Order: sequence, then structure tokens, then C-alpha cells
Amino acid sequence: MARKNDAFYFDAFCTCADYSCQAAELLSQIAHGFDPDALEERIDEMHAIEQAADEKKHEIQDALVTAFVTPIEREDIAMLSDYLDTVTDRIEGVLHRLYFDNVREMRPDALRMVEMIVRGCKVMREVVGELAQFKKSKKLRDYVVELNSIEEEADALYMRAMRELHTTCTDPLVVFTWHEIYSFLEYCVDYCEHVADTVDTIVMKNS
Repeated sequence: MARKNDAFYFDAFCTCADYSCQAAELLSQIAHGFDPDALEERIDEMHAIEQAADEKKHEIQDALVTAFVTPIEREDIAMLSDYLDTVTDRIEGVLHRLYFDNVREMRPDALRMVEMIVRGCKVMREVVGELAQFKKSKKLRDYVVELNSIEEEADALYMRAMRELHTTCTDPLVVFTWHEIYSFLEYCVDYCEHVADTVDTIVMKNS
């Protein structure tokens, strides 16, 4: 019975990561085939993913309320589920800003950042998938390091994109709009790294 209950949390983490991957792939599709007049409909698609992710997070929280014993510390379960949910929330937030600010075309650096989000979410899913068997896993540490590297790449691209925006664009409204969008794109990768670092901390505490 204990093993079955333990599996619920690890399976739920994986499901949350899957939703983040779905959100990232949808954002990539939207960004690469950008049609500003179709954004409202695509927002509905994204929101459906975000709502499903929220429901899974609530399932984890509800389970914690009644659980007598948990496979890892309750605080770590709560933190990891929150970070996973935030990844999906942030991805949805990018789409909202494209819509709110009436963006009419994508900037090349934004497309590259979106692809880093897709990569980050895929590796994040691998990290979470290894958590249930972390004592035997030979890949977990490599995945964490890989995600840290992706986050560093994203930081460097963010810096270059912001520099170019502020030195070449003369329209203050465009600068403000893309300043916010670039920041949200970078947040997405940051939270993927938060997930990986949280898993790494959990592993060290339970080794």
C-alpha cells in the first residue's frame, strides 16, 4: 500500500511535467507560425492545458492533507508541484502578453528563446521521471547539469536580445512590450531549472 501511495506523487509530478511540455510545444507552434489574429483561439487551447495542470497540482495538495506518510518531505512535494505548475503558468503568460500587447510579428531572438523553453521542458520531464528511482538512476545528475546549461544559454540569449532591443528600437512602446515578453520567456527556463534544482536537493537530502 505504501508503494502504491508513493507512486501517486511521482506519477503526478511526471503528469505535471508533461503538461509543461505540451504548453511549450503549443507555444512553439504558435510562435513559428505566428498569426496575431488567431491568438484568441490559441489562448483557449493553452488555457485548457494550464487548467489541467492546475487540477493535477490540486490533487497533489489534497493528497498531502490526508497522507500519514509521504515518500519525501511534505514541504519538498509542495515546492516541487508548485514549481512545475509555475512553468506551465509562465508559458501561458507569454501567450497572454503577445495577445494583450497586440504583437504583430515575432522577433528572431524570441523564437530562439521559445525553442530553449521546449528543450528545457523536455529535460525537466526527464529529471522528474528519474526521481522515483533516484537511488538507482545513472542519468539524473546528467539531466540536472544539462538543464543548468540550457538555463545559462537562455540567460546569455536574454542579455543579447535585451541589448539589441534597447539599442536598435526607437519606439518606446515596442521596447516596453518586448522587454516584458523577453522577461517572461526567460522566466520559463528559470523555473525549469528551479524544478531540476529542487529535485537535486531532494535527492541529496534522501541519499
